[in-house]
Amino acid sequence: MKNLKLAFLTFILFSCGISILKAQVITSSQIDSLVTLTLKTFDVPGIAVAIVKDGKVIHAKGYGVRSLNTMQKVDGNTLFGIASNSKAFTVAALGILIDEGKLTWDDKVTDYIPEFRLYSPYVTEEFTVRDLLTHRSGLGLGAGDLMFWPDSSLVTKTQIIHNLRYLKPVSGFRTKYDYDNLLYIVAGEVVARVSGMTWEDFIQTRILQPLDMKSTAPSYSRLKDQSNVVDPHAPVNGTVKVITRDWSQVANAAGGIYSNLTDMCKWIIMQMNNGKYGDNLSKQLFSENVHEEMWTPQTIIPIHGPTPYNTHFASYGLGWGLSDVKGYKQATHTGGLAGIVTQVTLLPELKLGIIVFTNQQSGAAFTAITNTIKDSYLNVTGVDRVKQMHERVIAAEDDAKKITGDIWKDIEAQQKSNAPKADINLFTGTYNDKWFGDVVISIKNDKPWFDSKMSPRLTGEMLSYKGNTFIVKWNDRSFDADAYVMFELDNNGKASGIKMKAISPLTDFSFDFQDLDLKRVQ
Repeated sequence: MKNLKLAFLTFILFSCGISILKAQVITSSQIDSLVTLTLKTFDVPGIAVAIVKDGKVIHAKGYGVRSLNTMQKVDGNTLFGIASNSKAFTVAALGILIDEGKLTWDDKVTDYIPEFRLYSPYVTEEFTVRDLLTHRSGLGLGAGDLMFWPDSSLVTKTQIIHNLRYLKPVSGFRTKYDYDNLLYIVAGEVVARVSGMTWEDFIQTRILQPLDMKSTAPSYSRLKDQSNVVDPHAPVNGTVKVITRDWSQVANAAGGIYSNLTDMCKWIIMQMNNGKYGDNLSKQLFSENVHEEMWTPQTIIPIHGPTPYNTHFASYGLGWGLSDVKGYKQATHTGGLAGIVTQVTLLPELKLGIIVFTNQQSGAAFTAITNTIKDSYLNVTGVDRVKQMHERVIAAEDDAKKITGDIWKDIEAQQKSNAPKADINLFTGTYNDKWFGDVVISIKNDKPWFDSKMSPRLTGEMLSYKGNTFIVKWNDRSFDADAYVMFELDNNGKASGIKMKAISPLTDFSFDFQDLDLKRVQ
């Protein structure tokens, strides 16, 4: 999901060009200055920030604008797509059902979805509900996300569950952390089959209503009032613009929820009270045992190099990333849609929660804000998170521009040369991947063209690069996902298959072109 590289960019740490008072928590006026600087530094139209301390909301405020088209202001009730922060809600739904004795974390998935299949029969037989939630399936990072990303409005949940069997693993079962979305879609289907209601209805009636999260909805289409919602934004040819809101409803259990600061503060207060909520914490959404399991390490995430908070261990729990920061336990998650990215961070021992929502796909922006606020509570001084993050973004973008720039120079030189060009007629035709469907290579207006049938927005001109390799330049320039299209030839020199790979290292991992194995069918 978008810049779930964001789920990785989110772990990048930045500095804030503002001085924080030593040994004193950050003030609201300092947050105002911090966010103003962040908006400008990372070219983000709108940001919303909340801090919860000791069970009370001590700061909740919007900054900037919801949309560059309307220029309406962001406030504390402005709705954002929380993206993968929705995963904790799916886990909570399962936890409620576990408390009711209707399943356990270690039940086999096939007990509830008999048609569930992965590539390996052994893994299929052993796969549990817990495995759906912990990113240790053996599948690669973002494997299969192209079934619902960037649009894929034609694919159904039934197809996604069926097509999992075609995705080849890249590591041993339960041996390695690789973030996925598809298995959370399956987890949502477990909720539906056990409860007898859709995932969306369960989230609405069993979580949002009890917590009085009145404005929140399980998906954009279910929002009762869409008058105060952000538009997504992304750089398009170097200028930040409003882009298409793109989320497939089949993936709601992985990232479909829309919420605001007002409601999400209720959610994190409940989390920091082990599932308790209401007057004098008299009600319980899920049991303390269930909550303890959510915040217990399940899958190890390697720590490489020095860390800004003396972090020694990191892991994924159930719907939450877990680590130690300056001796405290941290539970956190990020979320990324195209043009909207979010972060929720909890330090339960300090009764501290930080929420940052943005309407531009800059993980650096929310990381700079979160870490500056966190620094003030951890007595970390002398670090400029905005500056630090900005320098890292510039370095990453420069590296990416060099890679892509060299390719476009090569293509331009070829177009100007008199050297023989590849015969496109050798490559035209229809190609099929078992989980992704058909791709058509054709000629439009005398240009080689790429069209995905299942994901119509994946369309664009192909430019001859080297030998049997082309570059596809997507019509939608907000993707930042141009890719190699590498044709395999048969004994007669005619294309028999296609392999693909993203060009830029900054391409969102949900564009998992590398998992495609397209074979000619026509």
